[in-house]
Amino acid sequence: MSVEPEATTMSAAQRPGKIVAIGLNYAAHAAQVGRTTAGRPQIFFKAPSSVIGPGEVIVLPPESARVEHEAELGIVIGRRMRRVTGADALAGVAGYCCANDVSARDIQHAEGLPDYAKSFDTFCPLGPVVPASSVDVADLVVECLVNGEIRQRGRTSDMLYSVSDLLAYITTAMTLEPGDVVLTGTPAGTGPLAAGDTVTVRIGGVGSLTNPVVAATEASRPSSAC
Repeated sequence: MSVEPEATTMSAAQRPGKIVAIGLNYAAHAAQVGRTTAGRPQIFFKAPSSVIGPGEVIVLPPESARVEHEAELGIVIGRRMRRVTGADALAGVAGYCCANDVSARDIQHAEGLPDYAKSFDTFCPLGPVVPASSVDVADLVVECLVNGEIRQRGRTSDMLYSVSDLLAYITTAMTLEPGDVVLTGTPAGTGPLAAGDTVTVRIGGVGSLTNPVVAATEASRPSSAC
């Protein structure tokens, strides 16, 4: 029986300053969606307001007819980073977590850009966070289960760009601050979610993140702006 490292939870009250996400970091996923991989990491952003914690509900917005799960390893930044080298990058990581880069796929395809389609409220479940010192992320199993059935399974060793590679590349352009989160890309097998589903991201050595899925209701929609 394996023992998971001690973890802390993450909720909307602990939202990161920014969420930097990586697309097409697994060759098999790029092949699944009919895309070729580029010669550098593909960066986009998710709104911090999309963050929810373990057990909180993913709400399917009425604007999308196809919302999909994407299991990912999340990196939680612990120290300010600017132009770090690959060798130094890991020293600035506070912890790692399970992440679900929930995506309104039809909107993403229609717009040709991912940011809006991936930033709906509740579209970034995160947690639990385990200390970086307690886990070696070089070769972890990353899985997504929907209603107990495995939909995605890959390994962090399959990533085209490692954790240190990603941090070095990102901080060439922007400073990463404590509390920021980096999402490292998803393995092949992304697929649709429906109201009533339960989706779990499971990463060996890190833990698991489970969220129920519900349809939007009038009660779950925000009131008009003040």
